[in-house]
Amino acid sequence: MSDAQLIAAARKGDRRAMAALYTAHSGRVYSVVRRMVGDDHLAEDLSQDAWVRAFEKLHLFRGDSSFGTWMHRLAVNSALNRLRRQSKRPDVEAAAERQSGPPPADETVLNQKLLSQALDRLSPGYRTVLVLHDVEGLTHDEIAERMGVAVGTSKSQLHKARARMRDLLSPARAKNEAGNHV
Repeated sequence: MSDAQLIAAARKGDRRAMAALYTAHSGRVYSVVRRMVGDDHLAEDLSQDAWVRAFEKLHLFRGDSSFGTWMHRLAVNSALNRLRRQSKRPDVEAAAERQSGPPPADETVLNQKLLSQALDRLSPGYRTVLVLHDVEGLTHDEIAERMGVAVGTSKSQLHKARARMRDLLSPARAKNEAGNHV
């Protein structure tokens, strides 16, 4: 069944159609939320919130864009709303958890871990713009609209986010390379 057929059936309360929509789009929804919030459990909660909202508001879906695009927007908005409400206080327990344990031996896994840790250290605004632009491929106009900021703010935050990522990753990369060549 196409998304349009599934939506029509889901609007009538067909749970199998709802499940099919969920199955088709849940991976992308979780992925974007996870990259934005930097926490698996929070991403699961926010993804579920977005799905609940989607099924509650399915009657408002006009079909101007694809269902996947509409769902993506609901998920991004859910994450943005949480990031706006989130306190600026660092999560000491999560930071300690990320620091514990021996580093992985596989260089790819290590690089992914370093990248993830660097993303986690960005401010929510910087992280959101960086993920939406560089990972999701949104334009500055689209980011500005979704975040409720000026296009110039989106560009500035992206520039600052990239600079901060370079700063965060340079010492880690140097340390990793030194450790591999000793």
